[in-house]
Amino acid sequence: MQAGILGAGKYVPETVVTNQELEKKIDTNDEWIRTRTGIKERRIASDEMDTSHMSYLAAKEALLNANVSAEDLDLILVATVTPDHAFPSVSSMLQHQLGAQKAAAMDISAACAGFIYGMVTAKQFIETGAYKNVLIVGAEKLSKIVDWQDRNTAVLFGDGAGAIVMGEVSSDKGILSFELGSDGSGGEHIKLHEFLHMNGREVFKFAVRQMGESSLNVVGKAGLNKEDVDFLIPHQANIRIMESARQRLDLPIEKMSMTVDRYGNTSSASIPLSLVHELDSGKIHDGDVLVLVGFGAGLVWGSVALRWGR
Repeated sequence: MQAGILGAGKYVPETVVTNQELEKKIDTNDEWIRTRTGIKERRIASDEMDTSHMSYLAAKEALLNANVSAEDLDLILVATVTPDHAFPSVSSMLQHQLGAQKAAAMDISAACAGFIYGMVTAKQFIETGAYKNVLIVGAEKLSKIVDWQDRNTAVLFGDGAGAIVMGEVSSDKGILSFELGSDGSGGEHIKLHEFLHMNGREVFKFAVRQMGESSLNVVGKAGLNKEDVDFLIPHQANIRIMESARQRLDLPIEKMSMTVDRYGNTSSASIPLSLVHELDSGKIHDGDVLVLVGFGAGLVWGSVALRWGR
């Protein structure tokens, strides 16, 4: 039995905050932000819009595109570091909102790699035959943990949610290989203490090395070569980090997803948001080999190689 993606969906808040708007509030400028991060704007949720609501809207679209009803879900996994509350979990709230009465539910806390951790978790349940349909959501309201006076972090993050439904697919499709990892010795480099704090230099060095290595590792584990990769969907943290992974795979720039310019870093939501964006743009085709790779606080990382289609 092979686990793969049956459908995907996304939600981003309507409010757009541009670099020019941030220039008026903190000591920064558009050129500095763009050249160092690739970010031009980000979406910011209203006070009334929380992580669970964004999850619900993305999940509804994913279920529709997968042609799966909420009643047929067996498990709901929500990757987030910005839950509405410490408990109940976002996943349990989402289960109730969707009316997914028979679904188990749990949140996953693996920061920006959380969505990949969710995919790999779902794969185990599906391929053992324990569950048939699993909903995975990556959703963040990072705006509520960002210090908007800190020029080093305020420019980086945005809000949003992306979702997929996973289930059984053809034997030649779906997740071909994966890698998950953690290096807790670097945990101090990204942490939440009232607000989000980050040692940008150390995180950059870690990410440049790990994103490329992990991408190559899953290609090799799948029995493939770099030439077999059709599209790269990296965590949208920083254009320079993303470029390092692309170059390690020897991919042309048009074969790498780049949504960091419009959404900023949305943590666990960034990979599914990018996936839906590329599907909507017609850049992903049946049978394409995709590499999805992310890294985040922990420090943790995760990647999957998959063949698109059902």
